[in-house]
Amino acid sequence: MKTRRDFIKISTAGAGAAAISFKALGSKGFGLFESKTEGPVSDEDLTPYPTYCEVCFWKCAAWAYVDKNGTIRKVVGNKNDPHCNGRLCPRGTGGVGMVYDEDRLKTPLIRDTRKDGTQYFREATWDEALNKVADKMKEVKEKYGPEAFGLFNHGTPGGHFHHLLRAYGSESNAEPAFANCRGPRSSAYFSTFGAYVGSPECTDIRDTKCLVLIGSHLGENMHNSQVQEMSDAIDNGATIITVDPRFSTAAAHSNHWLPIKPSTDIALLMAWIHVLIYEGLYDKDYVEQYTFGLDYLKDHVKNMTPEWAYGITTIEPEEIRRTARAMADAAPAVIIHPGRHVVWYGDDTQRGRAMAILTALLGSWGKRGGLYFPEGVSVPAYPHPHFPEPKWTWKDWNAGRYPLATMGITTEALKASIPRYNYKHQLKAWLVAGTNLPLSMPDKPLFKEAADSVEFIAVMDTMPMDITGYADVIFPEATYLERYDVIRSAANREPNIALRMPAIEPKYDSKPGWWIAKQIGERLGLHDYFNYDDYSEVIDWQLKQLGTSLEEMKKIGVKKYPRKTGPLYLGDGEDYDFNTTTGKIELYSVDFADHGFDPIPNYTKHPEPPQNFYRLIYGRAPMHTFSRTSNNPHLSDLMSENSVWVNPKVADLWGLKNGQEVWLKNQDDAITSFPVKVRVTERIRWDSVYMVHGFGHKNKKLSRAFGKGAADTEMITNVAVDPIMGGTGMRGNFITFLTEDPALEEKEVKA
Repeated sequence: MKTRRDFIKISTAGAGAAAISFKALGSKGFGLFESKTEGPVSDEDLTPYPTYCEVCFWKCAAWAYVDKNGTIRKVVGNKNDPHCNGRLCPRGTGGVGMVYDEDRLKTPLIRDTRKDGTQYFREATWDEALNKVADKMKEVKEKYGPEAFGLFNHGTPGGHFHHLLRAYGSESNAEPAFANCRGPRSSAYFSTFGAYVGSPECTDIRDTKCLVLIGSHLGENMHNSQVQEMSDAIDNGATIITVDPRFSTAAAHSNHWLPIKPSTDIALLMAWIHVLIYEGLYDKDYVEQYTFGLDYLKDHVKNMTPEWAYGITTIEPEEIRRTARAMADAAPAVIIHPGRHVVWYGDDTQRGRAMAILTALLGSWGKRGGLYFPEGVSVPAYPHPHFPEPKWTWKDWNAGRYPLATMGITTEALKASIPRYNYKHQLKAWLVAGTNLPLSMPDKPLFKEAADSVEFIAVMDTMPMDITGYADVIFPEATYLERYDVIRSAANREPNIALRMPAIEPKYDSKPGWWIAKQIGERLGLHDYFNYDDYSEVIDWQLKQLGTSLEEMKKIGVKKYPRKTGPLYLGDGEDYDFNTTTGKIELYSVDFADHGFDPIPNYTKHPEPPQNFYRLIYGRAPMHTFSRTSNNPHLSDLMSENSVWVNPKVADLWGLKNGQEVWLKNQDDAITSFPVKVRVTERIRWDSVYMVHGFGHKNKKLSRAFGKGAADTEMITNVAVDPIMGGTGMRGNFITFLTEDPALEEKEVKA
């Protein structure tokens, strides 16, 4: 019998409904996508519906405008929303393309087998698909316990399935956004300040005098309000310092670009700390009052001079001193940006610690122009019984490792799905919601083996992403513009909430995630955990507890509340207790020392590329959110494929030309499935190459994205695991170029 490794090639059935086409119109630098088949219409003939974007985690609040024929004509930012200030990025305005993408999933699908043994997906009714999943959950619970049913989730849709799994009795969940993205940052800043930096991050960019970006690509990741504030900071004369082996968009607008040798960032950070301490440039009053461990730190960095760092980073000693002094001159209105995707080399929590220590020495934590104290609205939970206590959770997979992990680690969940790893607590089935694991996970062989090993996989998505090819049951989810969802309540300068409601009825036979989770729950006898007929009842009840109502929020979309926890900033000399072991900002981490980790960061040398290989660096483009938007009919028009950036010296060595197609091969002989075009540019160091993540889809039902560009994740077979919290460092992979189609070469060899 064929394995799930073959399922990715299966075409989904039932594609074929005609889609409405749109065109992009400019508006102050942000695209507005409107129907070109319907003709122009005035705003007076449009009805606005409040929503917040699901295209990235920033979740900007917006208005979806619908005409009298029930067609969404445009999506415009909500002017009262601090996430966007009324302006959406290209992804946000292009979100309407998700609704009218003719490739989207339209009906439930079930994997089946023909008489000749071949497998395919057939259309199914909702009852059949829901019953199949519920029956499998009952079976797993009876045979192995509910904990053996695991969840991979991301974003708002995953929250509804997490609620379902907890009611069912399982806490076997893992979210790639932790171990594959921001987890090291969370552990680093919490161990230093006793607080997290949040999402959006509590960076006071609008008032900063100096912004330091360590591999953080503002302007390309399009974290909306931060990009707007950075633009204002540049206009206001702020000093911008960018540390990046690539001349990014941010570097192009910087006063200082430090094209650092990859994997050496900790050395630079420690040299900056050395300069601040030994030149007496740190904030002495702040450090004396609020920090613990200065003497330890001073002794630790004594020999970590700019000259020492130069031999490691290739950054000139005088430039290290010059940039350290620029930070000190701007302090405390200086931001060492904590970054977002920070899983690089396996020592990423320690790199985050070095950034946090630098922030403390500059006196920037809790200060105007530095990092402010955010506050959010606590949305009350809709009444339901207590969740059953599971016999084991994701923490048991770690078996004492990764002591500072605060969420399930995706690679551990995969290993727990594979019998040969002999984990005491194993997964037998998966639910997957809102995450395209084949393109989001490093180490594809591990993912494929795990998918082959489990008995059952159910996937909920709006699109036939690569993960759907591994499913036994596929649920077509309604897009965010067609559904109610949880109240957005992310912490910010001002506590605020935002409403998402359907602008139109779900197209085709798709359903909202809350409805799918509830229907499965009802079949499992869990009605008391889903005691409502429509999710709007939940939202209305919660809003009334917050002093408003669903009817009011439908009119305003966003509501702000007064702060209750105190001011945005620390007053000069104000007493303050930090939520750490010592009650201070810990330059020396007692928690790390207690767990056997370095209490102060140390630079560790990492492997370098073999001869004729180059370090693979990846990132984002402003019009795409990784793989989830590459098929969007509007956003793919803006960028339909990625390219591989190659330094001219390297291109000359290999005889590569602009636009030439090459295949990439990594140090473990993994080869990209599709070719990628070369971009010859001085904007990348000679020892590295760069690609935008999220391309190289293999599912042919993604008509615009299939085979376009190459998947960087196919090249990530070496993963450096962070021992502190389990982060999956992905930048220790090296590639070389194949100028001939490797498939043709293989055929010639066989012949």
